[in-house]
Amino acid sequence: MELAYIPSPSRGVLYLGPVPLRGYAFCIIIGVFVAVWLGNRRWVARGGRAGTVADIAVWAVPFGLIGGRLYHVITDYELYFSEGRDWVDAFKIWEGGLGIWGAISLGALGAWIGCRRRGIPMPAYADAVAPGIALAQAIGRWGNWFNQELYGKETDLPWALHITSSADGRIPGYYHPTFLYESLWCLGVAVLVIWADRRFKLGHGRAFALYVAAYCAGRFWIEYMRVDDAHHILGLRLNNWTALVVFLLAVTYLVVSAKKRPGREAVVEPDAETSGGGTGTDDEAESEDTAKDESESSSAKADTEAAKADTEKDAEGDGKEKDDVKDEAEAESEAAGKKS
Repeated sequence: MELAYIPSPSRGVLYLGPVPLRGYAFCIIIGVFVAVWLGNRRWVARGGRAGTVADIAVWAVPFGLIGGRLYHVITDYELYFSEGRDWVDAFKIWEGGLGIWGAISLGALGAWIGCRRRGIPMPAYADAVAPGIALAQAIGRWGNWFNQELYGKETDLPWALHITSSADGRIPGYYHPTFLYESLWCLGVAVLVIWADRRFKLGHGRAFALYVAAYCAGRFWIEYMRVDDAHHILGLRLNNWTALVVFLLAVTYLVVSAKKRPGREAVVEPDAETSGGGTGTDDEAESEDTAKDESESSSAKADTEAAKADTEKDAEGDGKEKDDVKDEAEAESEAAGKKS
């Protein structure tokens, strides 16, 4: 009886008419669009201007791709610079090979440049795009499925991944679909960040730190399942150590930031209010309504005082007229007495 399994694609290339598109590149492109779309919605909800996330992504995405590729090439240099290898392959990013740690590091540098040019606080931007990045990773991991790479140990589970060919020379068989495990984990991370952000009003980079910590926790055990060649330090894969260190840094930032700067940023994009691009948060809308009510109340009070002043003025005028009539009557009476 044949085992149930997840089939591998017959080829890693999609064809848009006559135009070939590698499945790995296609997944990355879709992931980027999803990240920008969700990030834009969250940025506008925080009081920012529509389009700002995309403008900064123009800096962050290329930097992230370069950083991800550099990390992969540096940590797996023997694939490109050892005897019999062609170093030109290091530039063939469409064939797979991106390190998330390098992508986040250089991508953050690109985002910092974009934020600085727009006068936007980097932590606020990071909070807005955090769940979108997790979704992009969930989609991007399917590129490994197209390439039949980065799978786990052999297994006979019903959801085993059937590998028919492999670039690392492994025997075709049934393996743990670690790409699927990480994809599902990243979906869970995105949901967690969105929920926690709404529940606890995370700000000043804490939503991004939560994403980093949650991702690292999952990456640690998924990395432990993988069987592809990797550098080991004290019995652990290099990426395990990286995940552990980054996890501790993210948790430390969460704790320290919550004590020093609780709540969210009051303003995420200084010129958004004057340009009318952002919708603002619920707190901002409530503040605007309160200010409007106070203004109307002040106006009504001023009208009341003005009416009171007019009434007093009219009363004063009537009293003066009565005094004038009385004086005239007394003068006429006195004149009549003199005549008599």
